[in-house]
Amino acid sequence: MLRAEIISVGTELLFGEITDTNAVFLAAELVARGVTLHRKTVIGDDLPRLTVALQDALTNADLVILGGGLGPTDDDLTREAIAAVMDETPTENADLLAWLEGLYTARGRQMPASNRKQTWLIPSAEALPNPVGTAPGWYVQPSSQEYDGKIIVALPGPPREMKKMWAEQVLPRLPLPDHAILHTTIHTQGIGESNLVEVLGDLTKGHNPYLGTYARKTGVDVRVSASAPTHDEAQALLHPALSRVRELLSKWTWGEDSDTLAGALQHTLNGRTLGVIEAGSAGHLCTLLAGQPGQTQSILHDAAVTENHARLITLGLTPVTLRDQGLVSEQAALELAAGAREHLDANIGLSVVVSTTGDNAGTAHAAIVTPDTHRATTINWPGHPDQIRERAAVAALALAYRVLRPGGWEG
Repeated sequence: MLRAEIISVGTELLFGEITDTNAVFLAAELVARGVTLHRKTVIGDDLPRLTVALQDALTNADLVILGGGLGPTDDDLTREAIAAVMDETPTENADLLAWLEGLYTARGRQMPASNRKQTWLIPSAEALPNPVGTAPGWYVQPSSQEYDGKIIVALPGPPREMKKMWAEQVLPRLPLPDHAILHTTIHTQGIGESNLVEVLGDLTKGHNPYLGTYARKTGVDVRVSASAPTHDEAQALLHPALSRVRELLSKWTWGEDSDTLAGALQHTLNGRTLGVIEAGSAGHLCTLLAGQPGQTQSILHDAAVTENHARLITLGLTPVTLRDQGLVSEQAALELAAGAREHLDANIGLSVVVSTTGDNAGTAHAAIVTPDTHRATTINWPGHPDQIRERAAVAALALAYRVLRPGGWEG
C-alpha cells in the first residue's frame, strides 16, 4: 500500500492563528483512495527544521505532501527545503516566468521582483499549474538512489488553490494503489464511550474490519472500516461488522456519516412544527436548528430566546415554579416546553434552561412536550459558558430526537 505523510508549513499554523483545514481535507482524500496516512506534521517557517522534517518523512513514506510555503516572501521556504533535500539547485523557469509576468500585465501591474522565486524549478520537479493563484505547485520524482520511487508534492496554502490543484493536477499523476478502503461512521447519543465499548465487546479488537470510537460534541462516533484489494472484497468485509454494530447500538444511534443531530430531528418531525423557548443558552439551540439545509420554517416554527422572567411568565413559566424551584429547574423546562406549544402555536414544544454562572454553573434542563407525552432531561457539567450552552443545546436536540423517532422513547 502507498504510505503517505502530510507536512503543513507555516508559523501561523503553529501559533494557532489559522486552522489547518488543508491537512484535514488531504487526509480524507488519501484515505478514500486506499493510501495509508502515517503522520501529519506542522512545521514553522524555518528552513533547517523543514528540511529535517522532509528528510524524516521520506524515510517513512512513499508520498510526502507539503502544504504552504510557496509564496513570494523570504519566509516561504518549501521550495528551498525540497531543493536542499534533493541536493539540487533551483533556477528560474522561462515558461513559468512568462506566465507569471502575464498575470500581472493583464491586471495592469508590474510584477514585484520577489515573485520571481515562484518560477523556480529543480531538475526533478515538474511544475503544477495554478489557475487561481500565483504559486505553481511542484511534483517531484527524485532522481537519487536514496529516494528512488518516492514522490514529493508541494501545494499552495490557500484552500481554494490547493483543492483545485489537488483534483486537477496531483490526482491524475499519483500512482494510486489498486486497493479499496471503505468506512461508515455511526453517530450515537446517550451512551458514554467506555459503556459503548462494552456493548460492542470483541468487535473493537479486530483489525480488518477495524472499529474506532471517538467522543464528539453530539455524542460518541463509531467508525467501522475495512480494506481489501477490491471494492467488492472490502464491502464483503465491512457489511457484516457494520450490520452488527448497527444492531447493537440501535438504541442510541441517530445517524451516520454526514448526518447531523439537528437534521435527524428535522426528519423525525415529518412535517410537524416545532416551537422553541431558550433561557440562558444564548440561542445555541435555535442556531443548530436553523443551520439545517432546506426551509428553516419546516424545522423551527417559532422561537423565544430570553432570560427576562416577565417574558417567560407570559410564555408559560408559572410564578410559583420561578419562586420555589427557580428558572433553571426541570419543572420550569417542562412548563416552558408546554408554553412553546401553546403560545408559539406549534405542534411540539421544546425548551432549554441553562445556568452558566454561580454555584449552579453547568446545570441545564431540557424538556419536550407533544400532544401525547412530556419528557425532560438534566445535565450537570461545569465548563466555559459557551461549552455549557452548547452541551445544553445538544442535550435538547438528543431528547427531542429520542422522543420523536420511530419506536418512540427508550430511556
